[in-house]
Amino acid sequence: MPALVEAGHEVVALVRDPDRYEAPPDVTVRSGDLLEPGSFEGALEGVDAAYYLVHSMHAGPDYAERDRRAAHNFAKAADARGVDRVIYLGGLGEERDRLSEHLQSRREVEYILANHEFDLTTLRAAVVIGEGSASFEVVRQLGKRLPLMITPKWVRTPCQPIAIDDVIAYLVGVLDSEATRDDTFEIGGPEVLTYEALIRRTARLAGRREPYVLPVPVLTPKLSAYWLGLVTEVPTSVAHPLILGLKNPVVVTDHRIEELVPVEPTPFEEAVRRALGEDAAPVESAGPGESAPEDQPKVS
Repeated sequence: MPALVEAGHEVVALVRDPDRYEAPPDVTVRSGDLLEPGSFEGALEGVDAAYYLVHSMHAGPDYAERDRRAAHNFAKAADARGVDRVIYLGGLGEERDRLSEHLQSRREVEYILANHEFDLTTLRAAVVIGEGSASFEVVRQLGKRLPLMITPKWVRTPCQPIAIDDVIAYLVGVLDSEATRDDTFEIGGPEVLTYEALIRRTARLAGRREPYVLPVPVLTPKLSAYWLGLVTEVPTSVAHPLILGLKNPVVVTDHRIEELVPVEPTPFEEAVRRALGEDAAPVESAGPGESAPEDQPKVS
């Protein structure tokens, strides 16, 4: 939100509990709950464009149903209040690859929002590297706690992580780009990595020995999700859907956004260092950048 203020926009933040939210300067705070019609609609009065950055994985196994209701409630209210544009951050992944429940839910919310009067701009991203990102926190804790990981085959699935600063730059940039109205775009960082490389390189940048990763065909993603709950502090309600989604390749194939909203991509290692903050190893002790294994894809 500070980036929107700096870009000259008047910003209103809708939160459930204002007492638990420390608003940036010059941001108006309004309270409400998208799951409770009648509690939030007033926050949309006078709003020209709304960012929809809502998910309910922390709520437990019924998160998809909650996200469905929240999207319907919001979209109806936005139409009634004359909101002109909505910008939504969803997930990468091809539907032909049989998306996981989590990615299916993200895509369902996208389709619900698209079926309304306002113009919807969707940005689809993979792992977001930054403080507060649940998927990055899983990666960080795995590299921190385990010298050896026995994993399912998903460890070799390609993904294209993106720095949180770049995500914010795209989110702000599309608002001022008329060409991005009513369209869907894919965003990603400068490297395509396997999850194995993502875990190992993050561990090294945190000053730790790179874990040895052993993929085995008999360990299913569902079993590994339970295992993850034993070795990380990420809530099970969040870890399970994230792990089950690792079977889906999440790589940018549509690069149109790069022409419409030019963003200088943050190098992977710089993004990780920013996310680690004080936990990042000194540059001189982190070692040289490792070369990608032969099975590690790269951006062409």
